[in-house]
Amino acid sequence: MLGAIYATLFAEFEVSGNMGLNSQVYTINKPYQHNENFTAIQRLELKYTHDALTLYSNIYAQEDSYDLSSDEAQHNDRTFMRLDELYLRYDFDNDMLSVGRDIKFWGSLEVRNVVDGFNPRDFRTDLFNGSKMGVYNVTYSHYTETGEMSVILKLANENQPMASLPYSYYFFPSFISYDGKVKTTTEHYRPSLFLKYSGSTDTEYPLDYAFIYENGYDSQRYFNTNTPENLDPKRTTFGNPTKFNQYAYIANKFMTYETLVVGATLIKLEALYAKVDDNAYVGDYSHLGLGVEHTLENFLQGDAGLGLIAEYYRYDTYEDNKYNDLELFETMQDDLFLGLRYSLNNANNTNIISGVIADMEYNEQVYYVKFATRAYGSLVIDANYYLIEPSKNTKTMYHLLGKHQRVGLNVAWYF
Repeated sequence: MLGAIYATLFAEFEVSGNMGLNSQVYTINKPYQHNENFTAIQRLELKYTHDALTLYSNIYAQEDSYDLSSDEAQHNDRTFMRLDELYLRYDFDNDMLSVGRDIKFWGSLEVRNVVDGFNPRDFRTDLFNGSKMGVYNVTYSHYTETGEMSVILKLANENQPMASLPYSYYFFPSFISYDGKVKTTTEHYRPSLFLKYSGSTDTEYPLDYAFIYENGYDSQRYFNTNTPENLDPKRTTFGNPTKFNQYAYIANKFMTYETLVVGATLIKLEALYAKVDDNAYVGDYSHLGLGVEHTLENFLQGDAGLGLIAEYYRYDTYEDNKYNDLELFETMQDDLFLGLRYSLNNANNTNIISGVIADMEYNEQVYYVKFATRAYGSLVIDANYYLIEPSKNTKTMYHLLGKHQRVGLNVAWYF
């Protein structure tokens, strides 16, 4: 009898994950930054289900080779373990309740999901392929025939630690140190409320849509210091601070994202408007993303498809004498993306995507090519190339980074 109970218990227990090596070589970089990075990564997922109950955990870890060096000046603080998800979920007939720490994905655009701000990014991971950090929340969802209504209570603000200066993507000037502990303009543990409705239409031109309202701490944050000359929001430079902190503030935020299918064409929209509570540094702002992707089927061979992609992003602030896009380190404020996606649609899921992001205001460009395929069923190979041509005259985030070129190869085994 005990054997039967044991077999039943572990028949509902699943283990999955991946482990691999991420490597980048920087052929154009600043002289005091690392010329390469080799980072071991691991992810372990544990899932237990019993009838309508699910217990799930997701643990991420990485180790950078420089952190193993006996020379402490070479350490870049990229070695850590992180609990991304740990939640208990119960599914009713038409409802769902989840309590714990998890990751949510919102949006549909290729380059940047402007509404995908529920989970903060980890500054210790790759600038271009950075991972999200889980957040503690309570989620209740009700399902209808055409959609889903959710009430989400986000319980805490996550700190965002950053790799130290020898790492190529420490984007502050060398005279600035960064304290990863987030500060807040009101109670630190004040919950944030999200109301979300999403659905789809079963029509000639299918439409997927979502509307989200948030009252609470905004996903956009600003950086400031206790250096006196930088406490004035009308300042024109950051001066010479010794330490920067990240600050979170209260806002009412309205967000939406949609995908419309017209034949072989996808039309995408993401938009938000934030009404910021009285804050000396950040005012009301909006962010818009528009995209279209048309697929040419049976391109060159077999079932291969070629996707033609165009996206435009616009970010605006609406209050004078407060932080603008430059001081908020916003890179997609007036940007056009043109790209190609070539998908072989084979058993290896091979695809290549390339494109250019052109900043229409500050005259800077990001060029990239990414290749991904699967081998032997469980081995994923990802190669990428990036070239950044920053603005020459304006202190954008890319200008602070400087002209930059890199080649990357990531290999991971999934189990």
